[in-house]
Amino acid sequence: MFTGEDLARVRIAARIDELWEMAMSVHVLQKPGGGPDLNLWRRQARADLAATGLLKQVRHTLVPLMPIKAYFPDFLTPYEAQTGRHDGIDALAGTPRGRVRRELDQLRRHAALPAALDDLARGEQRAITGLARLADRYGRTVLAPHRTTMEHALGRERARLARLLTDQGVEAMLAALAPRIRWRPPALEADYADGRYEIHLRGRGLTLIPSYFCRYTPVALADPSLPPVLIFPAPRRTPAPAPGDALPDLLGATRARILRHIAGTTGCTTSELARRTGTSLSSASAHAQVLHRTGLITSTRHTNMVIHQITHLGADLIRHRESRAKHQTSED
Repeated sequence: MFTGEDLARVRIAARIDELWEMAMSVHVLQKPGGGPDLNLWRRQARADLAATGLLKQVRHTLVPLMPIKAYFPDFLTPYEAQTGRHDGIDALAGTPRGRVRRELDQLRRHAALPAALDDLARGEQRAITGLARLADRYGRTVLAPHRTTMEHALGRERARLARLLTDQGVEAMLAALAPRIRWRPPALEADYADGRYEIHLRGRGLTLIPSYFCRYTPVALADPSLPPVLIFPAPRRTPAPAPGDALPDLLGATRARILRHIAGTTGCTTSELARRTGTSLSSASAHAQVLHRTGLITSTRHTNMVIHQITHLGADLIRHRESRAKHQTSED
């Protein structure tokens, strides 16, 4: 239920909340489907976790802590993460031992915990610190390479909501959260995993957190004493190729995207390619090697970096394909 004071205190999270994205992406790892973009991310994430030796730890620690159920511990997604990943990881590492014990006891009512989590369930500081380190490494391995894609999707959603808030007011913005969320004054109703769940705001307002990896239903914190938040799926739009654009057919969608990104820069590293095209470092490197061997880009090593630049052949290929696409569009 919203009072006038609550409506005045509704806010939109200003950046990606990486610990909420961690939790939601762990759900995605556990459940097949979700569309081609998630299927691709899931395969790549598992490969990258295996390559870094993290896959077993994720399966034995993060997955049991974050089951696709109505509840997982609130301490895994601290409010401090809204100001940045490092703040969130520090807050997770500093979770009071008593709170860890209480929330894992509550988790046991919904799902069995493996023996590997006994130290954490007892609230041992070493185990809490180890969990925070694992969360940090998980994020750097499977979320950081996808960050640009996430930022684009979440940035669009934040901008959309901010425009509505500015132009039409907070109630119009809340009404625009449909279809999984419905504004029925003075209440905001949402589909939830176990049916009905009520958040009593009590004048504290609500922080809306659009999430890239939240794909099923909105999520809220279980502890009513914590600052109220609502995590909800951000709409995702995969840019369609221009009519008649055959470059993805020729090179493959990912390789075409990488080539176009290189063409739009004066030179970029493999890490930048991975980050800005939403691919893993190994995948970006493999695609760049193919483009280099075919003469579409040059790849020059500088100390510990490889700089990729478009060649005349690569630029001519892009211009030719774009020219044909425009010509076909005008004929249509």
